[in-house]
Amino acid sequence: MIFAAGLSPAWQQILQFETLQQGEVNRAETANWCASGKVLNVGIAAKLLGERTCLLSTIGGMSGEAIAAEIEAYGIQAEWIRVEQPTRVCTTILEESGATTELVENTSSVEQSVLDDFLERFQIYASVADVTVLTGSLPENAPVDSYARFIRNVPTKFILDIRGEGLTCCLPFNPYLIKPNREELELTVGEKLPDEAAVINAMHTLNKMGAQWVLVTDGPESVLLTSLEENWRFQPPRAEVVNPIGCGDCLAAGIAVGLSRGQTIVDAVKLGIGAATVNLGDLFPARVDVDSSANFAEQVLAKELPT
Repeated sequence: MIFAAGLSPAWQQILQFETLQQGEVNRAETANWCASGKVLNVGIAAKLLGERTCLLSTIGGMSGEAIAAEIEAYGIQAEWIRVEQPTRVCTTILEESGATTELVENTSSVEQSVLDDFLERFQIYASVADVTVLTGSLPENAPVDSYARFIRNVPTKFILDIRGEGLTCCLPFNPYLIKPNREELELTVGEKLPDEAAVINAMHTLNKMGAQWVLVTDGPESVLLTSLEENWRFQPPRAEVVNPIGCGDCLAAGIAVGLSRGQTIVDAVKLGIGAATVNLGDLFPARVDVDSSANFAEQVLAKELPT
């Protein structure tokens, strides 16, 4: 079972324009809505890749009810913690030029009882999952070490898609894989990383701090993977770009699915990249196709680098 958990779901609006004119009235050519946010994207992608999936998150208001209905329609087992504040709404703006603009509403504060409830349910499900993906930002009032408290003493493979101090707090608990993008890696280590060698050195710093594997993405560029003993570079296949939102979540979901099936970390990363590549070509985030993901995974070029 894949267990996806996080505290920052979203009800997503996707608007398409020929060209967006700042400071002017803009009329969208199309408007669509869907459940999204990192935790929901991971759960949906893992389910569509063919694995039994459970997710844990918060929902509130009419936007939360819309999310719950869509997740139920996918046949995903969901543990919802109900909150008074309506689930945030985020907007993706797509232009014909390929430009993507994301308008993000921050995750609202929650009561301490919500965090306590989340912790209790999280530890129950994580203790029986094959792979757990903990992802997304924390509510504004949550302590920075909240995710570290969640994963403490839970014996399972963790994939963490978080950043900054919240990530470094988790490293002493030896997460199986962390996956910051390059910008998030720079934020976490507190310095600019001008080239691949600097990126790999920073990744090794996080390995030494406790992460078994560190995976770093950089948009359409190569994906890097390190442990204390191995360095890998992956070249994603080319694909048409419709909407890039959710690619990192599909990458995490694909890796989790591969690991749950007993694949090596290298093959699991290939599957994750395959799923992310499919996501690029779809208007809706994380609505991946299992066969297309496998086909793209076969096209990923993996090269071991000197340590």
